[in-house]
Amino acid sequence: MTHHGPQLITYADRLAGDLPGLRALLDGALAGAFDGVHVLPFYTPFDGVDAGFDPRDHTQVDPRLGTWDDVRALAQGRDVMADVIVNHVSADSARFRDVREHGDASPHAPMFLTLGAVFPDGATEDDLARIYRPRPGLPFTVMTLGGRRRLVWTTFTPDQVDIDLRTPQAWEYLTSVVDALTSGGVTMLRLDAVGYTGKEAGTDCFMTPATDAYTERIVEQARARGAQVLVEVHGHHTQQIEIARKVDLVYDFALPPLVLHALTAGDLEPLAGWLRIRPANAVTVLDTHDGIGIVDVGPSDLRPGEPGLLAPERIDALVERIHENSGGTSRQATGAAASNLDLYQVNCTFYDALARDDRRLVLARLLQLFVPGIPQVYYVGLLAGSNDMDLLARTGVGRDVNRHHYTAAEVEAALTAPAVRGQLAGLRLRSTHPAFDGDFTWDLDGTRGTFVRTSGAARATLTFDVADGSFEVRATGDDGERVVLTDADLTA
Repeated sequence: MTHHGPQLITYADRLAGDLPGLRALLDGALAGAFDGVHVLPFYTPFDGVDAGFDPRDHTQVDPRLGTWDDVRALAQGRDVMADVIVNHVSADSARFRDVREHGDASPHAPMFLTLGAVFPDGATEDDLARIYRPRPGLPFTVMTLGGRRRLVWTTFTPDQVDIDLRTPQAWEYLTSVVDALTSGGVTMLRLDAVGYTGKEAGTDCFMTPATDAYTERIVEQARARGAQVLVEVHGHHTQQIEIARKVDLVYDFALPPLVLHALTAGDLEPLAGWLRIRPANAVTVLDTHDGIGIVDVGPSDLRPGEPGLLAPERIDALVERIHENSGGTSRQATGAAASNLDLYQVNCTFYDALARDDRRLVLARLLQLFVPGIPQVYYVGLLAGSNDMDLLARTGVGRDVNRHHYTAAEVEAALTAPAVRGQLAGLRLRSTHPAFDGDFTWDLDGTRGTFVRTSGAARATLTFDVADGSFEVRATGDDGERVVLTDADLTA
């Protein structure tokens, strides 16, 4: 049975060294705060060109991190979420290496997408210009397959080769991944980059009807094995609402930029607009291993003529405020300034995006915790981390500013910081108080707001003012209602 309390999002190695270390941290210093954990790719290798999202072997735990027994041990008493990387595999995988050597004679050749596989009659200029891609340029890489030069479909990087879900070879592969994860104790599957799987001639090759069919097939496989599915798609907010009707869980990617807008512009109106229409079967986040999504609140070419949750000028102002709040470090990590870029994201820790303001960071987390859904908390945000410019300098990968490698001493020190202690107090309330199993009501007026969760006689209330970052959390208990946390506690 899936819990609905908070989950930690983390790399095993970057927070705790390995899987046993992660379990020890969750059972130790973080005890009572999290009902689950999303372990970012721990497959072989976990440290590839895209931080594990380019697995050579998606069915094996990298032995440097542990074993499947360690994953099963981690799952004792908590939910474990893991990624099913649906769209692509490593160009260095055994299957694709065989295709490189033997070309069409390889039994695995149908599994991998080339330009000709989608456009057998050739592609026109209009066909190519229509293809949706989150990065500059066309999604093709010239490779030699069996002695023949081919245009291989590579949506993200040349090291990640897209697979063709129209073929039995692709489904044999994906089924083996789902089997490995669910037999290893994983009960929640996150479908990574699934929106790009439904490539069809005559479309923009993103979120097509074929994508829906593939997603439904994986959802059926997961449910048959006792697992739930979370779909990861960045796009226009109306798409998220539509996807939510078809799957177990969808990300609320609109919440982070709307919370940032509220706390940096003193404007709650766009957040109120989203609260009126957002799906409740959501996983909520503030920051993740990727950047802070902007496309999720703006207008989109995917929905021509439909407005976003934030007008373009407000988005521009928000991005500029993030850059200013971070002392310009996010500007160095975002867009064309850094490789492995996504045009729709700002690369920055949430703490730096809020100018390292403890009150605003804790208030942002409390807003997330009170909104309906399963709250997921990224390890760098939890530990009030700042942009890792040294790591960015070493890798040149923009998103690495928010992917710090913590030592045990750094974790221990961070856990004493006021912004971290405040978040943990909110997380432990969210994880244990029965009010969060019930209804959500809210009132926003000017810069002030009230969020209330109730279930029977149980009640938890958050009152706040985004103008100055002040807040108070009250909750019922055996001795009546009490104050759980206020902004003043962060400086006490």
